[in-house]
Amino acid sequence: MERASSTGSILIDMELYRTFLVIAETGSFSKAGELVGRTTSAVSMQIKKLENLIGVQVFAREGRTVRLTSEGEALLGYARRILMLNDEAVALFLSPSVEGEVRFGAPSDFGTRFLPTFLSRFARSHPGVNVDVHIDGSPKLLAEMQNRDLDLVLYTARPDSDLAKGGDIVFTEPLVWAGLEGGVAYERDPLPLAVATSGCPWRRAARMALDGMQKPYRISYTSFHSAGQEAALLADLAVAPFPASVVEPPLQILDERHNLPDIGNYHIIMKQRPRAGKAVRAFAEHVEECFREMSLSSTSASSAP
Repeated sequence: MERASSTGSILIDMELYRTFLVIAETGSFSKAGELVGRTTSAVSMQIKKLENLIGVQVFAREGRTVRLTSEGEALLGYARRILMLNDEAVALFLSPSVEGEVRFGAPSDFGTRFLPTFLSRFARSHPGVNVDVHIDGSPKLLAEMQNRDLDLVLYTARPDSDLAKGGDIVFTEPLVWAGLEGGVAYERDPLPLAVATSGCPWRRAARMALDGMQKPYRISYTSFHSAGQEAALLADLAVAPFPASVVEPPLQILDERHNLPDIGNYHIIMKQRPRAGKAVRAFAEHVEECFREMSLSSTSASSAP
């Protein structure tokens, strides 16, 4: 068993962590082998070595597929963080030095969810770059980019809209109806809605879905920030269209069982100023990588039994 000479603690090879993550994301030893460039038997031996090192089983074999055990699920978060820190440390010393400023815009609804992690990671790997953050609605952010006041923006758009064709899609997830657990707001007629201000694609998607099933509704509460909408939900005064990932107790997802229609997905789209400098390109690549990791995490979570 490999141990650090000074502390006596177990040392786990980074490649074991990488193989473990790929298997967790694909649910298959053979598919993981193709992605990491190893045979299935070699991948199996790596996992066996990992299990011997930590003394627990991380995967349960079920026919041709595998699933994480409870111990494997506990290890998953640690493995991601360890690899992330390793990659950031390597990038800090081996990546070309980048300096400058990035004028970055993001909508308030998800900016406060994602930005703390994105910014802290980027600051560690690119300490010479200053990121000037602007929080506003998607239409206003795009107008600021058109006026060359911003270098890079993230904005939301419905899949069938013209806005969805104007940049690079970096993340997609379902929009759902949210309401208070045990609440009765969804039973009211007309249906009371808590939505963002005019121009928000989530607001438009919700209205189109309700119009499609000819369900009466009224705009009861509006707020620039989703926290204002959430306040109406917590008081059981309305329902609201929210990203599925943010609906947590005491809120719940409402669906056809509550006589509410499917809203569909929404995209988070990134748009970059033409002829942007190295600092902007570096931050754009960082944002894409962060969303890619989020997509893999959500895929793993949804495929778990």
